[in-house]
Amino acid sequence: MTDMTQDLDDAAIERIALGVLDCTLPKSEWSHAAHFAAALWLLRHRPHVATPAAMRETIRHYNEATDTPNTDEGGYHHTITIASLRAAAAHLAGYPGEIGLSAILAALLTSPLGKPDWLLGYWRRDRLFCRDARHDWREPDIAPLPF
Repeated sequence: MTDMTQDLDDAAIERIALGVLDCTLPKSEWSHAAHFAAALWLLRHRPHVATPAAMRETIRHYNEATDTPNTDEGGYHHTITIASLRAAAAHLAGYPGEIGLSAILAALLTSPLGKPDWLLGYWRRDRLFCRDARHDWREPDIAPLPF
């Protein structure tokens, strides 16, 4: 999957977020960076959707619409979603509201959060990718999240 979201302007970030909400974003564009782009936009513009329950429903629906089954082995992953949402919220909180999301996303992607495996600094792989963590929140077992 090509990650074309690192240099997106604010309009493209909005397109990604709305594409997830209305299930029109091509699955090939749903990258690590696109997850953060959508999270940042939702946190700023639709905070009622950026809650754990709403995100679960939104992503599960998007997955189904893009032929990605939500199973015990694939699709929606609650612990990853909530950890990433918390990371995006903490990152966004460090910027005044007039700063564009494209600048915030670029800074986030050059931080440790920009690495797709950033969660493995907080969870052992077997704990993060277990069935229970996919369905419900599981606390980190290596180190607490810094936000």
